[in-house]
Amino acid sequence: MADTPNTDTTPNPELEALRAKVDATEQELGNYKLRLADYENARKRLLRDSEAQKKYAAESLIRDLLTALDNLERALLAAKKAGDSGPLVAGVSATASQFLDVLRRHGVTRIECAPGATFDPNIHEAVTQQPSNEFEPGQVVQVVQQGFLLHDRVLRPATVIVATGYGV
Repeated sequence: MADTPNTDTTPNPELEALRAKVDATEQELGNYKLRLADYENARKRLLRDSEAQKKYAAESLIRDLLTALDNLERALLAAKKAGDSGPLVAGVSATASQFLDVLRRHGVTRIECAPGATFDPNIHEAVTQQPSNEFEPGQVVQVVQQGFLLHDRVLRPATVIVATGYGV
């Protein structure tokens, strides 16, 4: 007896049931894969958020400490204007330097800003505008208060006076 191909087209209920079960299993597998992807995305997002929280956890403390640093720098400026260079001034200067070193170790850096720099609203805060023959419009005329970054985030913008154009 020769092998003849099965040309029977009658539906096989067992085969149809198995195909339906395979389809349902594949669909269920697809749903599990989607859930797993959602879980992985949520896990990665939580890790990113946790890292950011650790990175910027000291932000409010550092912001408060900047006021003390400002006062140390004001004291040094006043002593310099008075012509004082004694041991008290040296001690205050050393304290201010140490303060900056500690902040630097924790990711705090000064925003580099000097007269003549172009005003950048992302890192500068203009308190006023002033006509100037010395500076182009939009350039910093004077730095009123130093700005600082915590890692890549502006902790406190540099407070500046901006040139409006030529003075009278």
